[in-house]
Amino acid sequence: MAGAALDNTAGIEDLITAAQAASLCGVTIAAITNWVARGHLKESGLDERNRKLYKVIDVAKAERATRDHPAARNRWA
Repeated sequence: MAGAALDNTAGIEDLITAAQAASLCGVTIAAITNWVARGHLKESGLDERNRKLYKVIDVAKAERATRDHPAARNRWA
């Protein structure tokens, strides 16, 4: 899956890059990096180019956790 564009066949256990995660959630790569730094998202592996990979389900959980955070409520309103 890594290196390929996301499509409707992506499973929740599939591994994706930070760029793909950002695209999936409609955020920047910097936001994904922040989620990792804050402990909302953990690396699940590396691709052939040593880029960090994340499970789709973990990305979704991190996005939900940051969206539900009190500081984020005004941004999503």
